[in-house]
Amino acid sequence: MKYVENYELEEVKGGVSGWTMIGISAIVVFLAGVFEGITSPNPCQK
Repeated sequence: MKYVENYELEEVKGGVSGWTMIGISAIVVFLAGVFEGITSPNPCQK
C-alpha cells in the first residue's frame, strides 16, 4: 500500500462544495414556492 503525504492529500479535488449545496437548496425552495403558488386554491387577499 502506498503512503500518501499530507501535501498530496491537499491536491485531491472532489466532493461537493458548500456553495453548490446552497445553490441546490435555493433552487429546491424556489421551485417548491412556485409549485405551491400555482396549485394553491386560496387567492391573494388584498
